[in-house]
Amino acid sequence: MSITIYDVAREANVSMATVSRVVNGNPNVKPTTRQKVLDTIERLGYRPNAVARGLASKKTTTVGAIIPDISSTFYSELTRGIEDIATMYKYNIILSNSDQNKEKELHLINTMLEKQVDGIVYMGGEVSEEHIQQFKTARVPVVLAATHDVNDELPSVNINYEEAAYEATTHLLETTNAQPAFISGASDVQSNDLKYRGYVRALEDAKVEIDRSLIVEEESSYNGGMDGVEQILNQGKPSSIFVTTDEMAVGVIHGIQDRGLSVPGDIEVFGFNNTRIAMMVRPTLTTIVQPMYDIGAVAMRLLTKYMNKEEVEDNNVILPHRIIERDSTK
Repeated sequence: MSITIYDVAREANVSMATVSRVVNGNPNVKPTTRQKVLDTIERLGYRPNAVARGLASKKTTTVGAIIPDISSTFYSELTRGIEDIATMYKYNIILSNSDQNKEKELHLINTMLEKQVDGIVYMGGEVSEEHIQQFKTARVPVVLAATHDVNDELPSVNINYEEAAYEATTHLLETTNAQPAFISGASDVQSNDLKYRGYVRALEDAKVEIDRSLIVEEESSYNGGMDGVEQILNQGKPSSIFVTTDEMAVGVIHGIQDRGLSVPGDIEVFGFNNTRIAMMVRPTLTTIVQPMYDIGAVAMRLLTKYMNKEEVEDNNVILPHRIIERDSTK
């Protein structure tokens, strides 16, 4: 039989209320009594029932984190930031992988709520009206991390994707004096749409006539990058390519090299995110530095403020980005 709080109280010769105060870190217990209870807990191997404690306090000290791809270096860095801050504030994490599938995302949100989580950090692609409706009726706070909803109705932590893409495109225009090709993940993902807007705005400001054949949309993966650059190269050879993720950009670099062309000698390649893969590929990848760990950490801290009813000055946090130049551009 499992050891209960009653067993600990009986063995330590104290009340169950005293054991509860010790377990929950209440300071109103004499040091000698606290030590006696702790010694009894260790000797009996007592483990507090988190579900029962949650029912009593109406808090489970558990947070749900929903991410699109657990294998992605981008989302793993974000998750590490969430986990570190959650640990600091004594919250446990339930981590779920959604595969960026809408039905699975909605199912996971419901599952998290059924588990009585105190809050949710959500990372995904498109935030539809169905997502927003679920979040609004959740009765627990929700914070988006590296994820946008079109109307900024939900608290979020991001960078300025449009401005970052504008700067990347302008950088390539200055070195090549020609329109960079643009290879993007799905346009229904709000951050990709913002990157596209920044790309187009940079071309318009530079008075470059836009060649739509140089704009390709593929799945946001290594294979998507390979497929995207094949489409581009079948039509000609651009002087540079701007890619909306580092993982796709690595596929683009390898696709170029498979054609017997060099990077950056024949074609410059510019990525986005500055994940660890940017340093692993050869040549190393010029990219936008998106502070993934910080986005996760700030999103989790923002969530703790909502959960603890602290004052929140800014619901939508924009963190700084920058360009880091490496060997894939001249």
